[in-house]
Amino acid sequence: MDFGLSEEQEMIVETVRAFVETEIYPHENEVERTGIVPPDLGREIQRKCIDLGFYACNFPEEVGGAGLDHVTFTLVERELGRGSLGLTVFFGRPSGILMACEGEQRERYLLPAVRGEKIDALAITEPDAGSDMRGMKCAARRDGADFVLNGTKHFISHADVADFVIVFAATGEEETPKGVKKKITAFLVDRGTPGFEILKGYDSVSHRGYHNCTLTFTDCRIPEAQVLGEVHRGFDIANQWLYGTRLTVAATCVGRARRVFEMALPYAAERRQFGKPIGANQGVSFKLADMITEIDAADWLTLAAAWRLDAGLAADRQIASAKLYASEMLARVTDEAIQIFGGMGLMDDLPLARFWRDARVERIWDGTSEIQRHIISRDLLRPLGA
Repeated sequence: MDFGLSEEQEMIVETVRAFVETEIYPHENEVERTGIVPPDLGREIQRKCIDLGFYACNFPEEVGGAGLDHVTFTLVERELGRGSLGLTVFFGRPSGILMACEGEQRERYLLPAVRGEKIDALAITEPDAGSDMRGMKCAARRDGADFVLNGTKHFISHADVADFVIVFAATGEEETPKGVKKKITAFLVDRGTPGFEILKGYDSVSHRGYHNCTLTFTDCRIPEAQVLGEVHRGFDIANQWLYGTRLTVAATCVGRARRVFEMALPYAAERRQFGKPIGANQGVSFKLADMITEIDAADWLTLAAAWRLDAGLAADRQIASAKLYASEMLARVTDEAIQIFGGMGLMDDLPLARFWRDARVERIWDGTSEIQRHIISRDLLRPLGA
């Protein structure tokens, strides 16, 4: 493994970081205050990203993407993690699962998403089916050449700005060694389809401006041509997609933690109490030592997992480890940064309280910390027959 970045990678990191600092940072406080990203602002960020050549950089060149390898794309996500998620979502990284599009689907969904003409959202989670994906109650039954979809999804990120949604629904049952499990199928469902409604979701303390929505399907008729992948094989493509998003979560946690650390370090050097900088006290300096050690460890875990993907090696456990450690690291780093700033750290004058609140959800979405530990432990024990 080469731990150094190429000249091109260094340039990409610098370019994305500059974009976040100039195009995202200035709007963060207003988004935090109102909980809203004005549509014109979202389109402006999207346009500038397209002009920069970074839109859909996670897609291969043959479909119009930048064709970045996993390590380089992880570096992009790390820098985007420094900014408000409500704003950086418009930087444009469509769901990789869209590469499963075939035939007409490529013209209707994949290519418009890559060009920035359409925005997608992914709908898996339900009120009674979170970590247990196969426990979903949203179901689609065949009716002639169509499927009829009924049920509810919630916690669906940025569905309010999406043109279409990738919906996962139960389409049958099968016997497995662990009993009867539901067969899952993925569907491409356009906004405005009769029987499909996008509703306001819950008010969250994390990532204000990045909205979650509730989706309802009432006798929503979907042509079979809008099945993504194969009927009953949605679980397979969902798992493949989720590993990529977990790596993204790890990377964004590292980026956000570095931004927090870069606030705490100079403050500890400049803030004076009892006639000396507070950083001269081990109570503060040791916090900084622990913070940077954990940030660097999470960074290398994340990049090492991405490197394994580029090398064609199995990376499920490594991605789970990166997501687990980086998300829990961010919680500790933001908490310690607030402790270094004292009472001022909790005031709205600084963004630390926002980072602290935002950090909490990272241990839940895209697979809870408990799910990551399950993946890691199973990978270790199964070869031994346990």
